[in-house]
Amino acid sequence: MIKLNLPEYQFRLRKNDNAKTEIFDSIRKRHYVLTPEEWVRQNFMQYLIQEKNYPASLMAIEKGLKLNGMQKRTDIVQYNKLGNPVLIVECKAPEIKLKQDTFDQAARYNLTLHVDYLIITNGMEHFACKMDYKNNRIVFLKEIPTFDQINNG
Repeated sequence: MIKLNLPEYQFRLRKNDNAKTEIFDSIRKRHYVLTPEEWVRQNFMQYLIQEKNYPASLMAIEKGLKLNGMQKRTDIVQYNKLGNPVLIVECKAPEIKLKQDTFDQAARYNLTLHVDYLIITNGMEHFACKMDYKNNRIVFLKEIPTFDQINNG
């Protein structure tokens, strides 16, 4: 897998019966086929946990939700200590350019979850924003917030 614009982390990899490489997901507690998007998801998840102090115990990976009657899945949802969702992360493969439609996808998921923070990443670029529901606008952030920052402001 290619080097991402994130710190390097150690992962448990293995070959499955079809000779495909799988990566162990420490949140879901099982191996998944190592696609480029899964590589980004696993690395960004570790970035949030190890660099930004997000509790792994309050994180959900590929969380299912209903949107306009259709079943969808968010890449990463972070919950606060009260069990309320506070952050959605939408991951794309490194070769996918982050455009308005990627942001729109995360925003659509937020119609159901009503979080305060959205992040989109392809492992090379990362964009974070805070929802300003009071003024009906989105504020883009200069950096990825820490867990304490998303719970205190």
